[in-house]
Amino acid sequence: MPSIRNLKTFLAVARHGSFVAAGHEIGLTAAAVGLQIRGLENELRQQLFDRSGRSIVLNTAGRAMLAPMADIVARFDALAPPEQGESLSGKLVMGALVSALMGSFADCLLSLTIQNPALDVKLFSGLSADFTRRVEMGELDAAVVAQPPFRLPTSLVWTSLYDEPMVLIVPRQPRFSIAEAPLTILRESPFLRFDRQAWTGHLVDKVLTQAGATVREGMELNSVEAILALVRQGFGVSIVPKLANLQWSRDRALRLITLPGVDVQRHVGLLERREHSRGRVTAAIMDYFAAR
Repeated sequence: MPSIRNLKTFLAVARHGSFVAAGHEIGLTAAAVGLQIRGLENELRQQLFDRSGRSIVLNTAGRAMLAPMADIVARFDALAPPEQGESLSGKLVMGALVSALMGSFADCLLSLTIQNPALDVKLFSGLSADFTRRVEMGELDAAVVAQPPFRLPTSLVWTSLYDEPMVLIVPRQPRFSIAEAPLTILRESPFLRFDRQAWTGHLVDKVLTQAGATVREGMELNSVEAILALVRQGFGVSIVPKLANLQWSRDRALRLITLPGVDVQRHVGLLERREHSRGRVTAAIMDYFAAR
């Protein structure tokens, strides 16, 4: 049977597409990585990568092996002895929406690191859809993401942490004529839309449908903070999650409007593998929000 070490090497090569880069991650030379991969392929009696010059790409067999091997490695890592004592320690590698870091998760992270100074959190920002693959492959221990709009692989679980209502934001000093009625604002003003392919973008469509609103399409962006900046400068209006940590009532550049008859919320939660070695830390994150 292949060794856990070889499986971890396989996952590193799959992530980086290079023996050299994978070797840097796991502390081996490119030649040693190549030997381990060839040994794994011999044990499985099939080639897992297409090799073309310096490019190392998973073939059909390799892609089929990706999730099962990541699951085996995660189960093995979960066998490690539990951490001792009350405090949490070691490295936690997480992903998080930038908007989550602007919202409630920032408070959680600060509280967690203050109470557990030996805990080393390595954080990556990005989009929800990107984090799903990285968590499944074991590249991340967990990620704070919006609720997935599709059924997750059985190896993953998403747990709700907090909710953010979707609201209309308009500039206090617009560079265009602006109406008073919310539906008229949407129909006549330049609309800055969140990326339709992103999970939050799906919620924007749901808000517009529920409100029975039409919009004057403007720019499409994949960043809540970029949308906020453009609205503050008077370039358009938008529909965004009401981030918990922003002082909306004190914002001198934009105005927040609750759309009548709309109850759409963005549910933000913790995405993790069903079994992994940092379960105590992710449990502490869930406990933080459960106590709020």
